[in-house]
Amino acid sequence: MRTVRCPAVPDVCVVGSGPNGLAAAVVLARAGLEVEVFEGADSPGGGCRTAELTLPGFRHDVCAAVHPLLAASPFFAEIDLVARGVHLKTPPAAFAHPLGGDRAAAVQDSVERTAEQLGADARTYRSVVGRLVADLDHLLPALLGPIRSIPEHPVSVARFALRGLRPASRLADRFGTEEGRALLAGACAHAMLPLSAPLSAAFGLVLVALAHRVGWPVVAGGSGRIVDALCAELGALGGQVHTGAWVTHLDELPRSKAILLDVSPRQLLDLAGDRIDGRRRRALGRFGYGPGVCKVDWSLSGPVPWEAEACRAAGTVHVGGTYEEVARSEAAVHASRHPEQPFVLVAQPGVVDPERAPAGAHTLWGYCHVPPGSPVDMTDAIEAQIERFAPGFRDLILARSTMTAVDMEAYNPNYVGGHINGGAAGLRRTLVGPTMRWNPYRTPIRGVYLCSASTPPGGGVHGMCGLWAAQRALADLGHPLGGERSGPPAPARA
Repeated sequence: MRTVRCPAVPDVCVVGSGPNGLAAAVVLARAGLEVEVFEGADSPGGGCRTAELTLPGFRHDVCAAVHPLLAASPFFAEIDLVARGVHLKTPPAAFAHPLGGDRAAAVQDSVERTAEQLGADARTYRSVVGRLVADLDHLLPALLGPIRSIPEHPVSVARFALRGLRPASRLADRFGTEEGRALLAGACAHAMLPLSAPLSAAFGLVLVALAHRVGWPVVAGGSGRIVDALCAELGALGGQVHTGAWVTHLDELPRSKAILLDVSPRQLLDLAGDRIDGRRRRALGRFGYGPGVCKVDWSLSGPVPWEAEACRAAGTVHVGGTYEEVARSEAAVHASRHPEQPFVLVAQPGVVDPERAPAGAHTLWGYCHVPPGSPVDMTDAIEAQIERFAPGFRDLILARSTMTAVDMEAYNPNYVGGHINGGAAGLRRTLVGPTMRWNPYRTPIRGVYLCSASTPPGGGVHGMCGLWAAQRALADLGHPLGGERSGPPAPARA
């Protein structure tokens, strides 16, 4: 069996250089440990890379593109992102949802401004979302960490749970206008769950609250600059990232005090081999993954010609029509069908970031949900949905790049079946993670920890899975900086 080359024997090995793997490495290096990161690809980043996927001069985010969780993350609050070259650009509207013609709903910076456009639903929006935004400082410590103790602010958490544990469909019943219901549908569909499923409301509510608190920013020049910043931070602490270093078994790594894995539970099983016994292997094998995605990137000769003005100022556009249409699309995916009119998540960074394309041109990013492992190219259906609300869109296309769900997994093995969120949303993943242990970051192998998006708090570029896993490893090593923090601080306004 080969051994991964490393010039020194490190205190800690980290496998995988996505944001969580790098976050874990930074936390461990700050504690004074020698840390080496091993990445199989030719460049670090995992799901947080930027590349010229279509034409020279057009910079596309390969996966992660919009970053409310980064803006709210306590881990990233401890890094001087601006000094490291990361500049967050916040669009005037976090997201918009077109309904045909000039009709659209959009989430603005304030609850009041957003409510005003919802007519008869204004009071309901203020009641549901306004209370949540007011409680957000109390909620984030619970939402961004492992939930295994009584929260510091139980009333706020209980109030959120009463709404968040419900299906999005129940919450939508409180709204009477198409605009209000559609706004909710688009936000909740990020959960990659049927809108009739428990917990689907929680994802939408948190994303809407973050839109009012920190916005939905993009990174000037592309999300890859986040990874550049993390690598620079790690390098300044003496850590190293080794690219092109595929690890196929844990025994290939240098001997170290701890190993942290930014990988899926399926990859953990492959890396561990017979070091995990049959019962525990079966438990890990039952970890569920959600739908895949089919993603398209476009280089455009100009901005998308949305009919609704509200969509032109939004960094993200939820394209799917009414609540009922979005619900049908998501239900079809979970019934292993490819929807004829898919719900499409669209990011248009050029609204605030001119660095992405040559003068006058734009990049566009969009994906729809598909059954896991799907090889189907949904480009035509995705473009038809955008054209439906932006006539003339296809005339602007200079080039495109499509990745099916199969392609997504080939690009990043953490995307099992093309699923980009680290695992199916549910109470098991939220409470105990994939290993079914009291501490969700420990694996059945002593000294080996899981720090990927498959652990709480899940997907998104926030680094918190890495932070918590590193804290657990430090505690087990008897390091004075180990142990779990009482909770992350409140986010600052972006």
